[in-house]
Amino acid sequence: MMKRFFLALTFAFGLICGASAQAPKTQYRVYGVAFYNLENLFDTINANGTYDLEFSPKGARQWDTRKYQAKIHNMAYAISQLTTKTTPKGPAIIGVSEIENKSVLDDLVADPQIAAWNLQVVHHDGPDRRGVDVGLLYNPRLFNFESVENHRLFIESYPTFKTRDQMCVTGTLGGQRVSIIVNHWPSRLGGQEQSSWLREAAAALSKQIADSLWAVDPSRGVIIMGDLNDDPDDKSVAQVLNAKKDTKSVAPHGFYNPWWSLLRDKGIGTLAYKGAWNLFDQIVISGNLLEENATETELRFFKQQVHNHDFLIDQEGTRQGYPLRTFAAGSWLNGYSDHFPTEVFFKIAVPARK
Repeated sequence: MMKRFFLALTFAFGLICGASAQAPKTQYRVYGVAFYNLENLFDTINANGTYDLEFSPKGARQWDTRKYQAKIHNMAYAISQLTTKTTPKGPAIIGVSEIENKSVLDDLVADPQIAAWNLQVVHHDGPDRRGVDVGLLYNPRLFNFESVENHRLFIESYPTFKTRDQMCVTGTLGGQRVSIIVNHWPSRLGGQEQSSWLREAAAALSKQIADSLWAVDPSRGVIIMGDLNDDPDDKSVAQVLNAKKDTKSVAPHGFYNPWWSLLRDKGIGTLAYKGAWNLFDQIVISGNLLEENATETELRFFKQQVHNHDFLIDQEGTRQGYPLRTFAAGSWLNGYSDHFPTEVFFKIAVPARK
């Protein structure tokens, strides 16, 4: 009797183990969402006089066709390297800043190094005095574009102030509706503390846009990205936008900032100034796109990355270790940008095949 009992128990255990061994692992589809400050991607035509003269053949930089084509080639190559094992076609969405007009983005996406991705361009001419705008590139096979709205930062006490508009692009990513707010917040001209109030105003506008989106569609994911000209722990981001460093404390309609630990704990930044690293190029994620608040069938954030690849790093002199930019000290370096690109990754479960 005892022998038969042990045989039955062994058989049952084998069935359980066999079932566990044969149980299919959950498969995920991964989407990348990136941001890249392209550092003065200007064409060679002086279209607005004083501010555009610098980037023309007769300007201080002698910005001619050869240099422009080299810049396009370099930036296209950098974007072509924004691939991973789980995102072999590159990011689904790439927000960009410091671009002069739509034509430079059209030239960029037509470069043979990324032309096969068939990236589409979203652009709007903003009021910035230098003529630089934000824009967005997207892969139509990965992101279904719906609409775009542009929001102007108006400061009542400073009515003559002009800066980049905030571009809000809405569509579906992984079957989920999301809105991406692309930013290039006011610079630190005049000093960080003295100019902080301008970036705080920009952060308030981004938050206002997000709240208006949720008022219409509470389930929508919101991604705020851009060159914020502030670090994750500066007032504009940490207090006004209230982007937190801990996912557990983020409400569905709050914001999580995944870049705190990279900068403060690991010393990883996206640009350097006088020997110190900053991480201005941030992608901030709404709480309803986090693991804690999303279901298995919804889009969920799972990691972030600064693309500080070796080819993007200057290897010479006092600039060694910094981003390899286009110009430095008035000399053409034939580099890329003074910023590294950043990217966040989302996953969504793929239904098992029957």
